Amino acid sequence: MSTSRPVVLCFSGHDPSGGAGIQADIESLISHQCHAASVITALTEQDTRNVSKLIPQKPDDIVSQAKTLLNDLPINAFKIGLCGHHETVAAIHSIIKQYPNIPVVLDPVLAAGGGYELSNEQLIASMIELLLPITTVLTPNSPEARGLTGLTTINDCGLALLETGCRHVLITGGHESSPVVSNQLFHDQRLWETYTWDRLPDSYHGSGCTLASAIAGLLAHGLDPFMAIMEAQEYTWNALKHAYTPGKGQAIPQRLFWVEED
Repeated sequence: MSTSRPVVLCFSGHDPSGGAGIQADIESLISHQCHAASVITALTEQDTRNVSKLIPQKPDDIVSQAKTLLNDLPINAFKIGLCGHHETVAAIHSIIKQYPNIPVVLDPVLAAGGGYELSNEQLIASMIELLLPITTVLTPNSPEARGLTGLTTINDCGLALLETGCRHVLITGGHESSPVVSNQLFHDQRLWETYTWDRLPDSYHGSGCTLASAIAGLLAHGLDPFMAIMEAQEYTWNALKHAYTPGKGQAIPQRLFWVEED
């Protein structure tokens, strides 16, 4: 991997507990020798157990911040996390559509790990119309895939999401009841590959952010999507394996696990 630091622009929410959102993105991108630039889409009141309040930021401010960064920094990839409002989706779309050659990773955050709803029908419709068609890699977990499509089986969800224009759809299986975690990659109108990982014992806060930002970082380094998706899963699994529990809720991935290794 190059010693230079490609820039990833993250549109993400702020998690005061430090487990998810922009802090998760920054830690994952540092781990991949990237520079993280950020536009905060929403403030939240939350802890490691659940979200209790969502405070979307003004769309005009999101646009102006992004334009300022793009006029200064050579952005190599976009990563989109929590949107929180359909107007935020439109604001992000208005920026990204101007840069069709920059890869886009979208983690479609629809609910907090504790169950707090972070979306509604209007937001989901806006994502499907505006963001999914310009997405290089979409990384929904299985409940999010069902929420975006209204379908039941993972295979049907994956194929339907490809129909929206996404080039690669990685549906993660951590929420399923299988003895192992199966992540399924859809591409070119079919199930492309299934990745199987040992199921770890805890429930994790920020695993989706970790995976999506790792993919974005690897794409920023010039890896093709298939290699980026594979390597990012391995990184995320190791971050979960080394997770710690600082609060009273979910475990937080140790995204800098490599610092502690001999």
